[in-house]
Amino acid sequence: MTLTSIIIPTYNGLDLLKPCIDAIQKYTDRHTSYEIIVVDNGSVDGTAAYCARERIRFVRLPDNRGFPAACNAGLRAACGDELLLLNNDVTVTTRWLDNLRAALYSDANIGITGPVTNYASGIQQVGLEFRDLAHFQELAAANNVADSSRWKEVRRIVGLCMLMRRSVMEDIGVLDEVYSPGHYEDDDYCYRARQKGYRLLVCGDVLVHHRGSASFLKTDPVAWKQLLERNRSIFINKWHVDPLKYIETSDEGGIVE
Repeated sequence: MTLTSIIIPTYNGLDLLKPCIDAIQKYTDRHTSYEIIVVDNGSVDGTAAYCARERIRFVRLPDNRGFPAACNAGLRAACGDELLLLNNDVTVTTRWLDNLRAALYSDANIGITGPVTNYASGIQQVGLEFRDLAHFQELAAANNVADSSRWKEVRRIVGLCMLMRRSVMEDIGVLDEVYSPGHYEDDDYCYRARQKGYRLLVCGDVLVHHRGSASFLKTDPVAWKQLLERNRSIFINKWHVDPLKYIETSDEGGIVE
């Protein structure tokens, strides 16, 4: 049976991590084989004790090395045939992984798949109103009916929830840590994947909840903006193209009302 490694970086985010993992355990089909790997950036909020108590695979970094480094530590520790990077502020939903996997294996050239969500940059953000998470789960259950006509090929997938074949990582490597503490490392990864001929699909039949930049919202907004501009410049200097040109904004393939 194919094993999916779900890698969740975290930093002092136990309040986010618990519901994230609870949702994975509740909404992932019981016939699906998966492992959860929490990569901790030196948290002091009880994350290690929680993972030990719940018997969750745990990789601890000595200090906060940022999102790309944490992802890479998880990727290197992963045993799965498929690798899934997941933000700790994402809540998954009914049939989420089955539908992402269906898209991933729909063609030999598909390298990465991702969902639509309530909060993301570009085409993956869909407009919907919901009262609370319970209501969101109801909307997602109605939306997440497998439907290949709602898959859309794109040029980038946001790293909040990104499923890929292990062969992609073996081919192009891990995330570039020059973007630490984070932002544009996922754009960079998708660019490299496409250079190697892999196709990327956003799945309109997978709706997940994203709280949105939970870690970075704790930082100074001026410093955050400076980080965005710095990392955008790094991408431009590396690839000689502006990553903003790859942000599709069409809402085709959105949720089912």
